[in-house]
Amino acid sequence: MDAWVRFSAQSQARERLCRAAQYACSLLGHALQRRGASPELQKQIQQLEGHLSLGRKLLRLGNSADALESAKRAVHLSDVVLRFCITVSHLNRALYFACDNVLWAGKSGLSPRVDQEKWAQRSFRYYLFSLIMNLSRDAYEIRLLMEQESSACHRRLKGSAGGVPGGLETGGSGGPGTPGRGLPQLALKLRLQLLLLARVLQGHPPLLLDVVKNACDLFIPLDKLGLWRCGPGIVGLCGLVSSILSILTLIYPWLRLKP
Repeated sequence: MDAWVRFSAQSQARERLCRAAQYACSLLGHALQRRGASPELQKQIQQLEGHLSLGRKLLRLGNSADALESAKRAVHLSDVVLRFCITVSHLNRALYFACDNVLWAGKSGLSPRVDQEKWAQRSFRYYLFSLIMNLSRDAYEIRLLMEQESSACHRRLKGSAGGVPGGLETGGSGGPGTPGRGLPQLALKLRLQLLLLARVLQGHPPLLLDVVKNACDLFIPLDKLGLWRCGPGIVGLCGLVSSILSILTLIYPWLRLKP
């Protein structure tokens, strides 16, 4: 198992390069179609996209083992929320890769009786569940960091000015029942929360990259499952952006969110 996981890790860079090229072809095909390019050129781009997709499925053979190993490691995390989100995400990824392997067997002709549409829908369903868990984990980590940053700001204010200025902690001295104060206080709180969120994400690039990558990936299964039709242009752009971010995490390992 360990030997296969190491071998699978070596193919990740090639798979992600193929993924970036595949979604670049999808984006290019959409642009050519909008500009009225020749049908022959559009067909060539679509064929290249299909070949890249099939090649990616070949490179992902056995990735279920890697996902299961990651799930086994996540079970031992001390934080209950992180343990749940990461473990469930890896289990869904393992099921997604298993369905993807069956789909590859059908598309390559090894098992022509495979219902490709059914297995594609299953794989994208597991992919969607995995992304939802990833985004839930991101939201939880953002919440923890925002609470830590807010507490640190309050401590600095108390130390420098002898106390927190009126209104920052409670939203104002007028109280919630003061006429004409509700909306301004709500707007101020929202602005402070957005500034705090921006500060947290700016100070934690791995978390920022993970949020953007998962958010971009989310459009792909939503479109394929028919839950939210985005079109090939949006899918191609989001897939290309997420692929580039994934490649960056391989080139610069410190950008990968841990655990």
